[in-house]
Amino acid sequence: MSVIPCEQDVRLRAEIDRFADALKTQAHLLGEHGLDEASFYDSPIFRGAIEKLRGEFSATLRGKREFIQHVLNHLEDGGFIQGWDKAKRGARNDYYVRLNSGRTAVIDQKGCLDGANTNIFERPPEADEFVTWSLCTNTGADPRRNAWSGIHTRLSAEMLSRNQRVDGVVIWDMICGTFGRPCPKLQRTDMTGRMTIVGPFRTPPPCVYVLPAQIPSPRVPHAAAQGLDSVELLSAFHRAFRGLADEVHYVDFDVRESGEDLLRRTTIRRAGIVQHASEWTANRRV
Repeated sequence: MSVIPCEQDVRLRAEIDRFADALKTQAHLLGEHGLDEASFYDSPIFRGAIEKLRGEFSATLRGKREFIQHVLNHLEDGGFIQGWDKAKRGARNDYYVRLNSGRTAVIDQKGCLDGANTNIFERPPEADEFVTWSLCTNTGADPRRNAWSGIHTRLSAEMLSRNQRVDGVVIWDMICGTFGRPCPKLQRTDMTGRMTIVGPFRTPPPCVYVLPAQIPSPRVPHAAAQGLDSVELLSAFHRAFRGLADEVHYVDFDVRESGEDLLRRTTIRRAGIVQHASEWTANRRV
């Protein structure tokens, strides 16, 4: 039972931690700076180098955008959507998708879901569907912690507090299916048969989460997940990238009052089985 099929590679995480510790204590032995150990760590060289590398890795945001755009082009070329556009400069969201039904889906691009940025979203009035797409390219991150933190701790609390619906979540990026993040979906059948080539990327099926069509309230305390076909963009992702029916996640929300508190519970189902459920949690935004 798991909130997402993939899991953190414990050995890789340990190797990353060991290397980080070695770098912190042995960096003064690298290069030709001519400083002793104490002077090196007192100088701006070490921190400056780290910040430079952080900046260079942050430039991989372009890689994320490239991945998204290749995926959307693949959907359009395959007839799964009519077309798509990038949001205008200054908009709170990232992509607008014209669905085959004539409806409009809006995509809100996020990084790892356990960050505060997940809380920042705004469903535009023209959105018939509103989907969060998480691209977490940190191979050392814990996918299960990220998924649960994003869906239960952050998104559900914001949705209830602000009465703003998110129709679905997609957790998927160019790291999925690589050495840094093996995909369990590829172990079910021939790997090549479930990988799709989009531009320079080879990708497995996405992890799709379908959320309810309404926000629960004390008067209507149970909000069950929509059907996959009710969220046309999620259905397009699923069909275009060879997803299987028992891989789709369905997210239910329940609320109840307890004194002055509103309590919420999140349940994630996959293949008709409850994969993860929260305790009753006070609805406080984080």
